[in-house]
Amino acid sequence: MPRGNGGVIGPANIPTTTSAKGVWSLMEQFLAQRQGIWPSAAGYTIIQTFTATSTWTCPTGVTSVDYLVVAGGGGGGKSATGGFAGAGGGGAGGYRTGTGLSVTAGTDYTITIGAGGVAQSTANTAGNNGNDSSLGSPLSITATAGGGGGAATTTAGVANGKNGGSGGGAAWSDASAPAASGTVGSGNTPSTSPSQGSSGGTATSTIGGGGGGASQAGNTGGQGIGGDGTPNTITGSSVTYAGGGGGGVLTGTGKAGGSGGGGAGGNGSSAGTAGTDGLGGGGGGGGGAPSGAAGNGGKGGDGVVILKYTVPSQTVFTFKGTTQWTVPTGVTSIDYLVVAGGGGGGSKYAGGGGAGGFRTGSALSVTAGTDYTVTVGAGGAGGAASGANPGVVGSNSVFSTITSAGGGYGGSIGAPGGAGGSGGGSGGSGSSTFTGGAGNTPSTSPSQGNNGGANFAQPGVGPAGGGGGAGANGSAAVSNNAGNGGAGSSSSISGTSVTYAGGGGGGIIGQTAGSGGSGGGGAGSNSAAGTAGTANTGGGGGGGGGDNASTGNGGAGGSGIVIIKINQ
Repeated sequence: MPRGNGGVIGPANIPTTTSAKGVWSLMEQFLAQRQGIWPSAAGYTIIQTFTATSTWTCPTGVTSVDYLVVAGGGGGGKSATGGFAGAGGGGAGGYRTGTGLSVTAGTDYTITIGAGGVAQSTANTAGNNGNDSSLGSPLSITATAGGGGGAATTTAGVANGKNGGSGGGAAWSDASAPAASGTVGSGNTPSTSPSQGSSGGTATSTIGGGGGGASQAGNTGGQGIGGDGTPNTITGSSVTYAGGGGGGVLTGTGKAGGSGGGGAGGNGSSAGTAGTDGLGGGGGGGGGAPSGAAGNGGKGGDGVVILKYTVPSQTVFTFKGTTQWTVPTGVTSIDYLVVAGGGGGGSKYAGGGGAGGFRTGSALSVTAGTDYTVTVGAGGAGGAASGANPGVVGSNSVFSTITSAGGGYGGSIGAPGGAGGSGGGSGGSGSSTFTGGAGNTPSTSPSQGNNGGANFAQPGVGPAGGGGGAGANGSAAVSNNAGNGGAGSSSSISGTSVTYAGGGGGGIIGQTAGSGGSGGGGAGSNSAAGTAGTANTGGGGGGGGGDNASTGNGGAGGSGIVIIKINQ
């Protein structure tokens, strides 16, 4: 084994596949590489899973991604009341996957996750289609929603399965003589190459057709059985996605859904089973009751988007929406910035919203291979001008054990501000003074924020207090001047110094409104709506101004942000 540090400086260091500290000669590097204990130039493999609509910011050094996009599955149908056959199963959400898709570092990509089709509770009605999932603007990879299953009926057209990524299964139709199966829902609609799904299956006089799956048509495994989905190893393990829903039955056991999250069909008056969320499975068709009400159609499973890409060491990841991030092999600690959503400003001459909590630190331990849910808090809504309404508290942002609290609301007329990561400013009043909301609530060390400012009792003017910021309290109002929002705090984790979590300015009637604090705080107003906090800064919203029931809305708080930097 070669001696570390080139045999010159300090004790020997032993290289690993992820780290080689010290000074190394070319020969020592060569020998360590031969022994398989030198860091790979290939970097780290990142798996990022989205189960809710979000934004993906492409990290520096990333030029291409592998992807899986699965849409929401279609819901099962619900047959007519009084002795009709089981309903058709919902088709799976469209399934699209690929490798080497070109992306641009620093660009924000919109990720849309399609919800499954809503469970069908109305008799004599086909199932509801799911919703599309996409790796969207500025890209355009879209998986189409699964089609709903048909319903057994005497009404023309209701027994037909619906088209989609995979098509819904048909149900039995007595709408014309002779009675027959409705038309199956077509899969791969609209057409993609490779195909994103399969068609549903036909019905019999007692059993609804199975919904189509990503790799099989409905009924492939037998009458009413949902088509199987397709396995994928993008996460490092083989998982099957996009199975079709099973058909409902008049008597006996409801038919099985396809592998990959397809829900089973119901029997008699029992409901079909929901498709599995995160897999895009179709919902099971409702059972057909020999008498009385038929079973409800099962809900389709929600879709998913998964990205896989390689990053160099010391990479910074910016999260502007909620996602799931898998710690790559070899990474044991990260630096972090977690900023919550800012509070909304109150309506009319009201307080500015407090900034979202601001927490930052280094060397936070993480476990390789563990999935961490990254939650990015939304900003709170501003108060409506239709009355004396406070703003709404911002939502928390979370990574691992680090939670930053949402900013406190801006107080309404004659009321204190709300507590939060930073507190909201108090609302204006002509006769009384109120305190601003408490910051650093709940308490953290170091503090995550500061207090909101108090109002000033001034008849006819009602100057309100400014919301607290990460770096300073919100200013108290003085005479004819509403309070300014507290200043935010700066962070250089992204590679440049950026200020976050400024408080919102207070509102007033006709005089000088408070300015927003540096770091995305929205300005208050003296006659109209307060300004919203800046998105992905956690800035508080500005307090509304004037005393008009239609124009003095409070400004919404800015959404939060989470940034992490891997240390290896």
